[in-house]
Amino acid sequence: MRAASSQAGFIASLVNPRAPVPQGVTTMRGRPDAARFDVYRNNVMVSLIAALEQKFPVSRKIVGDEFFREMARKHVRRTKPLSPLMFEYGDDFPDFIAMLDAAASVRYLVDVARLEVLWTRAYHAADRTPIDIAAIASVAPEVLASSRIIAHPAAAFLHSNWPAGSIWEAHQTDPVAPLSRSGGEMVLVVRPYAEVKVHILPPVDRAFATALFSGASLADAAQAAGRDAQFDFGRALVGLVSLGAICGLEHVSEGDAPWQ
Repeated sequence: MRAASSQAGFIASLVNPRAPVPQGVTTMRGRPDAARFDVYRNNVMVSLIAALEQKFPVSRKIVGDEFFREMARKHVRRTKPLSPLMFEYGDDFPDFIAMLDAAASVRYLVDVARLEVLWTRAYHAADRTPIDIAAIASVAPEVLASSRIIAHPAAAFLHSNWPAGSIWEAHQTDPVAPLSRSGGEMVLVVRPYAEVKVHILPPVDRAFATALFSGASLADAAQAAGRDAQFDFGRALVGLVSLGAICGLEHVSEGDAPWQ
């Protein structure tokens, strides 16, 4: 317990600029050195803020460097890395932004930050070869209807009440491109091969994709989307396959081995 308490005190001191040198942290002569510890503490803070800046470049562009660094500084003081994999640090940063009154006026910022988390996860996801259209076409219609998809490991969706995907896309150029859309968007993030891709799904396909990637069979997902007269099952399925979001199919009722 004493060792755990000492470790917790050391960690707390790293992110509190007013904290004294932790007990037991000394020079070779056995004396505490506040100046040296301040340098180390500053390097830790700077490194974690830099990790957030790298992970959330669009969010940083939206609010500006100074505002972003202040948000990041507050987050670092509250939340420490839980993994040695630094790309995982900041996954909860969007939820932290949502609690900040100072960021409330930029109402779409939280969803843009969530999209950037999905981008990083997709970048580091496992490799998997997507299924192709020919493999889908070879499945008998009655079997296809009662099958469900195997999602690509990198595939993830963001449901936003704001045009988060369009805002993210607009900030990929310098200067920032004019925003061409408004309203909520469903955004697909996937990395079928070497490059992460961000796609905005047609509104008519959103119910289908949501049901499909929640484990529904193709028939049930089509039924969920079928209330919209403009929904086209074949076009929607081919669209998701062509974007590399699907790795295979598996039969729902019989539990057959998946087609890869």
